[in-house]
Amino acid sequence: MRKTLIQILKFFGFLAVGILLLWLAFRTVNFSKLRDDLIGADYSWILLSLLFGFIAYLSRARRWVILIKPLGHHPGFWNTFHSLMLGYLANLALPRVGEITRCVALGKKEKIPVDQLLGTVVVERTIDLFSLLTIMVALLLTSGSSIKEYLNKAIIIPFREKVLSVFGSVWILWALLIVLSLVTLWLLVKYKRELRRIRFFSKMFDIARGVLNGLKTILKLKNNKEFIFHTVFIWLNYALMTWVVVFSLESTSHLSFWNSIFILVIGGLAMSAPVQGGMGAFHYFVSRGIAFVEEVSIEDASAYAILTHESQLILVLILGAVAFYMLYRKNRKTAENA
Repeated sequence: MRKTLIQILKFFGFLAVGILLLWLAFRTVNFSKLRDDLIGADYSWILLSLLFGFIAYLSRARRWVILIKPLGHHPGFWNTFHSLMLGYLANLALPRVGEITRCVALGKKEKIPVDQLLGTVVVERTIDLFSLLTIMVALLLTSGSSIKEYLNKAIIIPFREKVLSVFGSVWILWALLIVLSLVTLWLLVKYKRELRRIRFFSKMFDIARGVLNGLKTILKLKNNKEFIFHTVFIWLNYALMTWVVVFSLESTSHLSFWNSIFILVIGGLAMSAPVQGGMGAFHYFVSRGIAFVEEVSIEDASAYAILTHESQLILVLILGAVAFYMLYRKNRKTAENA
């Protein structure tokens, strides 16, 4: 009962943050102009964007299979794909719960320990973060001062001011984090045996062990060239998925492929915000980013953000629902034949 209550509170808490961000994103927008933009959009480009998104999900599923194989397991591709999409669907309810959901779904289906699968997801997310940061650095080095100015204005300066208002200095925050991390690590090592008697910590230690095993898999990959190919291929499809949407609106059709890389970066950062499916955060940062850097009106930039985010949201809902049906149907048939 208590666990259910906590999950409900989390859901409504994240939802409230998302609604607040949506209000911030659209509070200065002329809704008549925004409505006209959405009605007049060429939705054939949205369908092409969805195709690129679907291809990226397929590639993600194959990359996950490659990560799992060194653990001694060989999951089926479609079971892996459906588990992945079920995870994305779960993220629409609670941020990051999808990572556990997809591991549980695939673990149950393929008889693979969940803690090992969580380790592979940590590897996957680490590589994705590294890829996004690499793209961001390349963007900053090649795209002039306007993007740097936007990132400073929208992210870096507000964060720094918030830290200074609380701690007085950024260095104080870093010192506190380092000290806290060292003390926590010392306590975990010193009282590991005693903490294992507590169910919560026992599960955490088991997950940590699985995570370490998962991290080792990256060193044992036999298909490392295919893994690198899929990593590059995924981000290429993300960029194409982002770019083709600009042609759905006359006001954004002049944006180049390299402009879409900038949108991809700020959109990726926004999607990591602790809200359901990046709701509000994506709309705010992407619309302001396009309006600031590319000098597009806020209404046109907001229309682009809505078309991009909501179309991918619909794709996840459809693929997630199909995945749920396929996994549930197969589990039910297995139970009936047992």
